[in-house]
Amino acid sequence: MLNSVRTAALMAVLIVLFALVGRALAGPNGMLIAFGVAVAMNFAGYWFSDKIVLRMYRAQEVGRAQAPELYDMVDRLRQQAGLPMPRVFVIPSEQPNAFATGRNPSHAAVAVTNGIARMLSRDELEGVIAHELAHVKNRDILTSSVAATIAAAITLLARFGLFFGGGRDRGNLIGTLLMLILAPLAAVMVQMAISRSREFVADRDGARISGKPWALADALARLQSGAAHIPMEANPSTAHMFIVNPFAGAMSGLRNLFSTHPPTEERIERLRAMTPSR
Repeated sequence: MLNSVRTAALMAVLIVLFALVGRALAGPNGMLIAFGVAVAMNFAGYWFSDKIVLRMYRAQEVGRAQAPELYDMVDRLRQQAGLPMPRVFVIPSEQPNAFATGRNPSHAAVAVTNGIARMLSRDELEGVIAHELAHVKNRDILTSSVAATIAAAITLLARFGLFFGGGRDRGNLIGTLLMLILAPLAAVMVQMAISRSREFVADRDGARISGKPWALADALARLQSGAAHIPMEANPSTAHMFIVNPFAGAMSGLRNLFSTHPPTEERIERLRAMTPSR
């Protein structure tokens, strides 16, 4: 319920923001155009965000025939989580990473990169899949997908401001510059609000689904190292969807304050605290 309210609020904010900026830049006609664009983006974000993201990463759907071990692993874990079978995708990237998307558990997809299976043990991969299924079970996936659409829309808004406001008077120029500075920051803040706390919950619930919190902790350590050393052609507006930040190798100094994920070390520490003596 809370995620549904949060998603609706994000959609409403997008419409209001676009309408206000459209009016400021181009008057009533600009407001109507911006309003129409915002409504269209909300519609696309709700119904097609999963398809857009999967296509963005050239993800290929696989079944039991193409990837029997991965497919059976997802099938077994989703039964343990009490979920319908999601669609399974493989992303052609060597960076080890994964995400889940879709508008609800009945229309969910789990995507993993080629690199993740080569880097992780079976238990560790189970931990990652269970983490993504926890996002599905907790209905984080719609909010996360809509947040990606909104982040992309805010970036588009900044470009809209540059195109329509940059060539006018000094006031418009200042407004455009502020938009170019604040819009990307606002996009990151949207992602942070959606993603950071939910990762801790998905770690906890994923560990319970798999029954192997130590395996997820080990996986996170490997994934963080892999993301730091193996670049990925990722879109910043979707970074919050991945289990670890795909731009980990580019993060340093103050930029860590705007990370779309909580510190991996803290996530590992919490999972270790869940681990019984072995």
